[in-house]
Amino acid sequence: MSDRAADLRLRDTDAWVRAQVIPFAVFMGFLLLLQLFGTLLTWEHPAAPWWRHWPEQWVYPLQTVACLAVLAKFWKYYEFRWSWKWSAAGVVFGAVGIGFWLLPTVMYDRLGLSGETTGWQKWLGLAARTKGFNPAEAFGAGTPAFWAALILRFVRAVVVVALVEEIFWRSFAMRLASDWEGNYWKRPFGEAKWKSYGIVTGLFMVAHAPVDYAGAFVYGSLTYLLCIWSKNLGACVVMHAVANLLMGLFAMTYGKYGLW
Repeated sequence: MSDRAADLRLRDTDAWVRAQVIPFAVFMGFLLLLQLFGTLLTWEHPAAPWWRHWPEQWVYPLQTVACLAVLAKFWKYYEFRWSWKWSAAGVVFGAVGIGFWLLPTVMYDRLGLSGETTGWQKWLGLAARTKGFNPAEAFGAGTPAFWAALILRFVRAVVVVALVEEIFWRSFAMRLASDWEGNYWKRPFGEAKWKSYGIVTGLFMVAHAPVDYAGAFVYGSLTYLLCIWSKNLGACVVMHAVANLLMGLFAMTYGKYGLW
């Protein structure tokens, strides 16, 4: 599959670019719609139906299905080059990377902080992170709707986000950043350049909330290191999937719903 995908990248460049960009655009489009119309849809009232009180509970599942459909449509264009060796490395990098991402909220609790932090603590992202996705609040713990919402959220985080973001950031953006004035699509995957590291890691940071900037910087740097070391997109996807799986488990176990 990877050799065919590499051939398609060189022979059908326009379609290859669409395959890299459209899934990410669809994913971000749903987030933008939620931000633009969320205030109009949301009705925080005891009598409000769940779809008005928590619109993300139905927007995110729609986002998940739409992105999976787009990924399936363009699947032949992705050069994953799956490898047991590099997938194992991705597992280790994912665990280490998400450890740094979760460290600020762990520090917040261990330091006995309360309320909103300031100064260096705010800059590092020390926060409670308790307000966010909580299916028990919306549907009641243990109900069929609770499990459906939780499973879909894990599918979104572990499968969709891992694929969409790594395809866009590593397969497309790194190539574009390293040679945007030339035939960037011909650049090899995982080519080490300070320019691509700075641009892609910086954009990866600002694509997240400010509270996650420090964690995103460390995580993005580790992903870049794995990318140029392994030359393997599949390893980067595994890293992201493992990181998001652990983050979701941590959030649900310790009530840190704001993490995802």
